[in-house]
Amino acid sequence: MELRDYTRALRRHWIAIVVMTLLGVGVGFGWAWIQTPVYQADASGLIQVKATDGTVLSPGQGDSLAKTKVPTYLEMAQWRQVAEQVAQQLDLTTPPQSLIQMVTVTNPEGTAIVKVTAQGESPEAARNLAEAWVKGLIVVIDQTEGTGAVNSAPANIVLAESAALPTSPVFPDKRMAMLVGGILGLGGGIAFAMMRAISDRRIRATDDVEKRVGIPVVGALPDAPTLADGHRLYRNDGAVAPGKATKADFAIRESLRMLRTNLQFMDVDHPPRTIVVTSALPGEGKSTMASNLAGALSAAGQKVVLIDGDLRRPTIAATMGVTADIGLTDVLAGRVRLADVLHRVPELPNLVMLGAGTLPHNPSELLGSDRMHELLNDLAQHAIVIVDAPPLLSVTDAAVLTHRADGALIVASAGKTTYDLVDKAIDALEKIHGRVLGLVLNKVPMTGTGSDVYSYTYEYTTAGGDAKGAMPKRTEAAAEAAAAAAAVPSPVAPPAAPPVPDAPSTPVADAPAADTESHAPRTPRRARKKAEESSDDDQMTEDVAALFGDSVDVFPSDGDGRGH
Repeated sequence: MELRDYTRALRRHWIAIVVMTLLGVGVGFGWAWIQTPVYQADASGLIQVKATDGTVLSPGQGDSLAKTKVPTYLEMAQWRQVAEQVAQQLDLTTPPQSLIQMVTVTNPEGTAIVKVTAQGESPEAARNLAEAWVKGLIVVIDQTEGTGAVNSAPANIVLAESAALPTSPVFPDKRMAMLVGGILGLGGGIAFAMMRAISDRRIRATDDVEKRVGIPVVGALPDAPTLADGHRLYRNDGAVAPGKATKADFAIRESLRMLRTNLQFMDVDHPPRTIVVTSALPGEGKSTMASNLAGALSAAGQKVVLIDGDLRRPTIAATMGVTADIGLTDVLAGRVRLADVLHRVPELPNLVMLGAGTLPHNPSELLGSDRMHELLNDLAQHAIVIVDAPPLLSVTDAAVLTHRADGALIVASAGKTTYDLVDKAIDALEKIHGRVLGLVLNKVPMTGTGSDVYSYTYEYTTAGGDAKGAMPKRTEAAAEAAAAAAAVPSPVAPPAAPPVPDAPSTPVADAPAADTESHAPRTPRRARKKAEESSDDDQMTEDVAALFGDSVDVFPSDGDGRGH
């Protein structure tokens, strides 16, 4: 992972990081709340040395002698006898050893002062314990170095400063606890974000796809409200009501144009003419992508045929807003002519749609038939063919179609489809030697963490002329052209070709005797069937050419009078 990947992971999981940080702060505060508060008080005693035998000590001598007693008295302050004296003074039931642990005796450097720091569960307990400890130390010194009477020792301690009543506890420190909890929560949130980013197998960025699966991303369709609520077909002519142009409109239109351009320049010498649009699993948006890709190509002046090759769950007809009870399967079965089941899209005169037709019980065999191959070849001679195919990992239909086509586009839903599914889809196509044209990301977020790669921020002008976001101004000429295109009526189907006459049959009486040692000659019925199939193929070619206004030569001549 690169630095931008870590940054993207932090942005994507910023809510989790904030929540875990706040949770850490809350845990720290809760921990501090349930702790027993500890208060601390200090009391100080001054060591004084008395002169004996009538000796008079100067101030300097007395201070020096007092300092020599400091180490001894610091040690004596930790004695058990001092704790017992304190327990007796304060009428405590706490064991002496526990009292010793609650007291710390120190000596400020260079002084003859003994400082007692005591801790207690209340301010009064801490203050009383500190003062009682100094008094208990005085009693023990008199018992040890004197006769036991008060001030009988030659050197002793005088309570110089009594303990003050503490106003706040020294433990727990709520601010510190909350700070530590917040830091730990922040670290946990960042660790969570990094772990999710490393373990996340969902497709999100273009460069990641090209590195992991080795195929290019040729387009990305943003997740915009314009394509929601069943309105899956977007107009590519830029017709937007004045004042209603939005960034989503611009994003969708430009993404479709980018996809169209990438396909056109994918292979300049041999551009793909028959393109299968499929996905790894259902729900990726392949049908929406196929419909809008066909619309984008037709808006650029290309002649396009959109075929609903999903013979299990067809949706292209509903997307285009047409009724297609008969279609592809009926043409392949020879029940109807191709020209009778092709539908014009009113707003896109260069686009015709072929519905799925009657749903068969053997869709894979039907899509892999020679007749389907001939249909695709005939259509590709006059137009770009877009075939909406079923998901690759569900059934084999898409693989069969890709084998007959120039290549396949795999549609993946950003943030949903995993790399493992895309790998399996590519493997399914490679096994039948199919060509993968590229990957198309669908439902790419326009805002948020997923929009850092696919952002549309170019300034646009609305139809009213306000420069605000990302919508180019529609000129009057473009509006007139779109209106004229919408007004073009659907072409009338070409007249039916004259039926092919049946082959002449040989009278039964004059028929030669069959040779049992050799194959029987072709019967008139088989010859008639072959002639009918040839006639259907010729009729299909004529229908395709007439549909797009092209001249037809069923058997083109190579110059010497012979057909190809």
